[in-house]
Amino acid sequence: MEHKPVTVALIYDFDGTLAPGNMQEYDFIPAVGKSAAEFWEESNIIAKAQDADPILTYMAKMIECARSKGLSLKREAFRESGRKITYYRGVREWFGRINAYGTGRGIDVQHYINSSGIKEIIEGTDIAREFKNIYASSFLYDAEGAAYWPAVGVNYTNKTQFIYKINKGVESVSDTKLVNQYLEEEKRPVQFKHMIFIGDGTTDIPCMRLVKSQGGHSIAVYNPSNQGSFEAMRKLIDEGRATYVCPADYTEGGEIDKLVKTIIDKIYTDNKIKLMAESLKVNRKCEE
Repeated sequence: MEHKPVTVALIYDFDGTLAPGNMQEYDFIPAVGKSAAEFWEESNIIAKAQDADPILTYMAKMIECARSKGLSLKREAFRESGRKITYYRGVREWFGRINAYGTGRGIDVQHYINSSGIKEIIEGTDIAREFKNIYASSFLYDAEGAAYWPAVGVNYTNKTQFIYKINKGVESVSDTKLVNQYLEEEKRPVQFKHMIFIGDGTTDIPCMRLVKSQGGHSIAVYNPSNQGSFEAMRKLIDEGRATYVCPADYTEGGEIDKLVKTIIDKIYTDNKIKLMAESLKVNRKCEE
């Protein structure tokens, strides 16, 4: 009997997970003449004063600041910001190496972004092509192609909806029907137990807990140069929210490299045992 290869989804937050800091701080915030501290403080003051979602507030603040400085709000301008982003060690080489490792075990590895950052900025990075889909906050654009309103705001709780979309193979953000249709877990394109979620902060906690509770694996990463961030991520282990904690260093032979390869090995072995058990059942029925 021929079996389809197992699909494993590696799902990443972006800011602080694949790249240090927030993506807006590399190019956009300096371009509007503010420091990162000023921008985020002003945005958070508005959110608190109006009891608003902080993600939607910072997106509105981006539009306001860009207009006040006469900066372009076109999609390509945001993508240009993405080209300025730098990554943690080993990120560029990571995807091809992990894909090849999975292929060697008959496993199809797929990569996804699940971020509260800006999709258009991520699309401008030189690693955007590595992802099957990028689920992130994004803007609506007017007839002239300028951003004028948030289209999608991804906060800490609605991040989980994209885990379910990956689970059921739903690519569209706007789809609300297919994602809610019943489908047995074993028949879903990416089973929860074959998911690995990698994140660094509080906005990732619901996703970490969801994936972990459904039999998948959650990895909390921290900036290797910031010991305080390690303590915060270790707390997630103590609280049962994440399964592992590693430095955000994606070089070959590093902790996360060895861990993800070991998880892939486990998924491969579990699937092999499952197939052997199914084969034994078939053989017994034939003998009967």
